[in-house]
Amino acid sequence: MARPEQVLLLEPPHELKFRGPFSDVVTTYLKLSNPTDRNVCFKVKTTAPRRYCVRPNSGIIDAGTSINVSVMLQPFDYDPNEKSKHKFMVQSVLAPPDMTDMEGVWKEAKPDELMDSKLRCAFDMPVENEKPHDVESNKMSSSSLKSDSSTLPPKSVSSTLDDGEVKKIMEECKRLQMEAQRLREENKQIREDDGVRMRKSNVMSPQHSSLGMKNEEGWSVRTMALILLFFVVGVIVGKLVL
Repeated sequence: MARPEQVLLLEPPHELKFRGPFSDVVTTYLKLSNPTDRNVCFKVKTTAPRRYCVRPNSGIIDAGTSINVSVMLQPFDYDPNEKSKHKFMVQSVLAPPDMTDMEGVWKEAKPDELMDSKLRCAFDMPVENEKPHDVESNKMSSSSLKSDSSTLPPKSVSSTLDDGEVKKIMEECKRLQMEAQRLREENKQIREDDGVRMRKSNVMSPQHSSLGMKNEEGWSVRTMALILLFFVVGVIVGKLVL
């Protein structure tokens, strides 16, 4: 008994193309559309399950809606002489109106209720004439980088210092700091010495003034005594003469 025709619309309908390089994961997309007025359960299967990752690989497509399935090819060593034998199959079944368990639907589905569509895989490497262009563009970018680096000022080329120069600069800074500290201490000592001298001079000046005053007083007493003595002698001499 022939199986019913697939109700889902597949895009692309017959072939999944994967474009290299294949040194990393390559992803292509499969669009599943449900043009009917009933919900449809689907499954996506492959002949090489270790080589592909499919998300989602099963589910329900509501009536009049669509879903995108991501098919991710894992990295591998590409051989252009080897043709791909990988295939995919999209299997579907009409969901019953009172469906509660999708796995139960698949288990209870009869063979004449299952629908499927098959797709083959194709690996497509970049065209060879694109590689020289890429190489040329890489050369141009590298040459532009070289020209830019050559136009940089000399300071940018020698902006970095080695460890020896850094050590010398640190030692010089330390020596200058010690010299500044020594000068500060000497300045402080000089200020203290000046203060001591000023205090001593202030103490000595009253003593000199008092001594001067005492000397002046002594001279004045002596002068008065001499004058008095001369006066007395004059009086005595005058009396003798008379």
